[in-house]
Amino acid sequence: MRLGLRANAGQFALLVIVNAFVGAMVGVERSALPVLAESEFGIASAAATLSFLVPFGLTKAAANLVAGDLAGRVGRRRILLLGWLFGLPVPFLLAWAPSWAWVNVANVLLGVNQGLAWSATVIMKIDLVGPARRGLAMGLNEFAGYLAVSLAALGAGYLASAYGPRPAPYLIGVAAAISGLGLSLVVRDTAAHVAREHDEWIGREPVGAAALPRSFVERLRHASWSRRPLFAANQAGFVNNLNDGVAWGLLPLYFAAGGLGLREIGWLAGLYPGVWAAAQLLAGTVSDRWGRRPFIAGGMFVQAVALALFALSSELSAWVFAAALLGLGTAAVYPTLIAQVSDLVRPQDRAGAVGVYRLWRDLGYPSGALLGGFLADLVGFRPTIVLVALLTAASGVVAGRLLAHPATT
Repeated sequence: MRLGLRANAGQFALLVIVNAFVGAMVGVERSALPVLAESEFGIASAAATLSFLVPFGLTKAAANLVAGDLAGRVGRRRILLLGWLFGLPVPFLLAWAPSWAWVNVANVLLGVNQGLAWSATVIMKIDLVGPARRGLAMGLNEFAGYLAVSLAALGAGYLASAYGPRPAPYLIGVAAAISGLGLSLVVRDTAAHVAREHDEWIGREPVGAAALPRSFVERLRHASWSRRPLFAANQAGFVNNLNDGVAWGLLPLYFAAGGLGLREIGWLAGLYPGVWAAAQLLAGTVSDRWGRRPFIAGGMFVQAVALALFALSSELSAWVFAAALLGLGTAAVYPTLIAQVSDLVRPQDRAGAVGVYRLWRDLGYPSGALLGGFLADLVGFRPTIVLVALLTAASGVVAGRLLAHPATT
């Protein structure tokens, strides 16, 4: 039993592919679902349209916490398989839902699928590679997941433009769910790798790493805000997904109001996660050498600038540039935050700490949906996007002040 990317290349590659199918499940919604609300169900309110992100975000956040808490007791592989069982009905419900209420039911199941399956692949990859390559492992994981998000969003946009908003775009989700479950059946659990890392960890603990309390409630409190670096990571993850929720649910409506068609909206919805996917390969790898804080704080500022550009321009070329810039900023933040959390705890506490982080991070989705939807109805798209940009910049300031500078192990 050895740790390292090369020693576990086959199993690591399998988990990368599985996570790509997890990403494809959610990518379909990014271009097709916001427009579906008005065209199929007659929903014109931005708040009502973004309502699908509330059950998705709440259930995904809760599933992240459950996955982190149970992974050490029942095994990562079982969590992964359970996530796919929740995901199987989702594309069928979205394709043939008779009412918007059924769309929200589908997003409850999708949230559980994403929380369990994505969390399991994240934790298992970190287990396999050991402490020296966590940033690289997370870069590869998030690259696969968000490249699939991008391609699925682009494909769904084309299918919606050619064949209508339903059911054609959701056939991508059917293929992803079946393929992901099939591959997950041959994934091996990583409990032995955790035990091996713990044996190597004893006596050379990284600076700042400490045990979490054994009580679930105390562990949640301790990992959420008692330890300042963990709090800094949690709040940055929360705000990152808050602005991602706005980008997911509100920007397609903003683009449509600006006169773009489904195909152009699909391209913009796919460009942002596409750049995000590709760039985080570099960000995760380099953060292993340079530390996490510059990428996390700097990435939040880049996101804020990109969101401001969306609000301050009406030109397609400017929106294309802003989408690419938003992808770059998110790429700097996303893999390094999970690696930072893993740096700060013992190997046995990793799953729980990552679960708490992902709980707070994904609570950003319903928060972004509620804030973005109600403000857009109240004051319009542009002021809402500017406010989210300011929140993102403020989060970058907090992260820069509170994160430990020597973040690598």
